[in-house]
Amino acid sequence: MARAAIPRRLSWQVATVAEGRWETPTARTLVLDIPDWPGHLPGQHLDVRLTAPDGYQAQRSYSIASAWVAGGRVELTVQRIEDGEVSSYLDDILQSGQQIEVRGPIGGWFVWRNTPEPVLLVAGGSGVVPLMAMIRARADVRGRQPFRLIYSVRTPGDVLFADELKRQVRDDPGLDVHFVYTRAAPDGWPVPPGRIGVATLNTYGWPPDFAPDVFVCGPTPFVEAAANILVALGHDPKTIRTERFGG
Repeated sequence: MARAAIPRRLSWQVATVAEGRWETPTARTLVLDIPDWPGHLPGQHLDVRLTAPDGYQAQRSYSIASAWVAGGRVELTVQRIEDGEVSSYLDDILQSGQQIEVRGPIGGWFVWRNTPEPVLLVAGGSGVVPLMAMIRARADVRGRQPFRLIYSVRTPGDVLFADELKRQVRDDPGLDVHFVYTRAAPDGWPVPPGRIGVATLNTYGWPPDFAPDVFVCGPTPFVEAAANILVALGHDPKTIRTERFGG
């Protein structure tokens, strides 16, 4: 495992955009060079602060998509939010070579620490970002703990990291990925579009007897519904870590 983030007082740092790449038409990954980055754990996030010429500032938190620290280079995957002043700027305006202010890493609960237990990841929309950091971290250390990802998206075109997930599933027998499509499914998909439910989590998740570590991330209603189902299925609430966004 790469060295973990060192506890310290958080301060704002200048990050330079090394590159940007589109994951979907509305989600972009920013590769940031942060010279004094102390390292991070998969599942942590950072704050981004933008300052306008007139002094107006806007600040938002974004999950880190990259696995560990790699020479001060950190990846954020930003889903554009309708009327979102920060996400729109990061996705549509910010260019390579430009700078933003960041502060982090933040968070110590919703993190995977390379423990030996099987892991169940449940993602709603862009909630897959910190879970992807965990998948990447496991791949980096050649972990043998089995991972299962249940990923709920509106349509096939909304899947983040689609090619990478396909490649990892192909090359790693210890990683399983199951998609739940809520609005439109691919041709030939065996079930009609619908929300995640008891049958999905019971069929494609780990049995409670396996005592998996569970991470659930997504919009608040999604996280609450998934966590409640998992508890009803017999999972220990103490093993279910949740991260939510939105109202």
